[in-house]
Amino acid sequence: MSTELRRLRNYIDGEFRDAADGRTTEVVNPATGEAYATAPLSGQADVDAAMEAAARAFPAWRDTTPAERQKALLKIADAFEERAEDLIAAEVENTGKPTGLTRSEEIPPMVDQIRFFAGAARLLEGRSAGEYMEGMTSIVRREPVGVCAQVAPWNYPMMMAVWKFAPAIAAGNTVVLKPSDTTPASTVLMADIIGSILPEGVFNVVCGDRDTGRLMVEHDTPAMASITGSVRAGMSVAESASKDLKRVHLELGGKAPVVVFEDTDIAKAVEDISVAGFFNAGQDCTAATRVLVQASIHDEFVAALAKAASETKTGQPDDEDVLYGPLNNPNQLKQVSGFIERLPAHAKVEAGGQQVGEKGYFYAPTVVSGLKQDDEIIQNEVFGPVITVQSFADEDQAVAWANGVEYALASSVWTKDHARAMRMSKKLDFGCVWINTHIPLVAEMPHGGFKKSGYGKDLSAYGFEDYTRIKHVMTSLGE
Repeated sequence: MSTELRRLRNYIDGEFRDAADGRTTEVVNPATGEAYATAPLSGQADVDAAMEAAARAFPAWRDTTPAERQKALLKIADAFEERAEDLIAAEVENTGKPTGLTRSEEIPPMVDQIRFFAGAARLLEGRSAGEYMEGMTSIVRREPVGVCAQVAPWNYPMMMAVWKFAPAIAAGNTVVLKPSDTTPASTVLMADIIGSILPEGVFNVVCGDRDTGRLMVEHDTPAMASITGSVRAGMSVAESASKDLKRVHLELGGKAPVVVFEDTDIAKAVEDISVAGFFNAGQDCTAATRVLVQASIHDEFVAALAKAASETKTGQPDDEDVLYGPLNNPNQLKQVSGFIERLPAHAKVEAGGQQVGEKGYFYAPTVVSGLKQDDEIIQNEVFGPVITVQSFADEDQAVAWANGVEYALASSVWTKDHARAMRMSKKLDFGCVWINTHIPLVAEMPHGGFKKSGYGKDLSAYGFEDYTRIKHVMTSLGE
């Protein structure tokens, strides 16, 4: 007996719609490996309709006061809290994440982030007016950029959608947002909630695949393209946007170094690092998955980390004892497995290293030691529950190896020596440096990287300002 699949739809100009040509794609629950819904496979006509709606809505939304935009965003935050259980259910079906952790670790920061940007809407900072030329007064205006084409990833579908639409809408822009083709359910539900609060056309959702995203970025209408995704996807977006000089905001991959010095409390460090490495199945650009340990404590640290991995549990969403759920899709499972299968002879799998469970895309918590700086698994992002460990001799070598990758999003330093921590925070070439912790984020502080991790900031006033443009206005004081 076949089960009828739920039908998800695009949200364009205040109404839900199927793809213009009727095409759909199946959406699979990664915890079961079974399809539970269909979503539109949107094409040019759908993208055109969404962009036209956003463009029509932009002048009126641009001209609303910051107080009006703040009020709308605060209503959205309240509505998300009221519909929290519905959002959690959609996200769990999207991703297979543990239900309890989704409730405690995603809903509260999402709501807080929306409220932060609601406040930011009323605090657009600029240089004060002044006379920089005799007889002339200059002022600086901050204005919204226009229509924003936004592409969200599958690792945190709800939260990354918030990181996209909240600052853009707070600044007075209108949005066309595309969720990942594997995780559209929670974003479509968000549209249902937001649709009763924002004017038609301010917030639009278009479901689809990479081609849909490409059509959005290449479209003539958007003034800005924002994507959270892989380096390859970011480079493609930057290339496409360059053809008409769109502004681009990129939050891409990471390979965060976790530098552990010999004076560290090993037990505490292992406890925190294992959680920061395995949480969300390691599917996090900032995950603590590349550990560099000073040689004098290497063996002790590896043994403790392997033990922590063996005690870490993955499983179905309703199991309250699990730290993380499945990998998102079969391709991601294949990618993670491939890294382990291709390990060089000098590497040693200390824990895990295999798929687990009879259904879904689950992978065991894995620790690999004995690695060299130029090994594939050190240089490339695994995006799975795999923590690698290298042994370094001194501070200079730690810095060289930490910085010796193409990514530059996040990092952490573990030491009781304050001066060393300050030196390392200066030398580490990453957009974020945590000291004796790894992975906490707050709405008030910027998140974003350098090098192939992209450019632009999420969260904070810096992230808000990314969705504005600066205009100089000069007026004569003469009669």
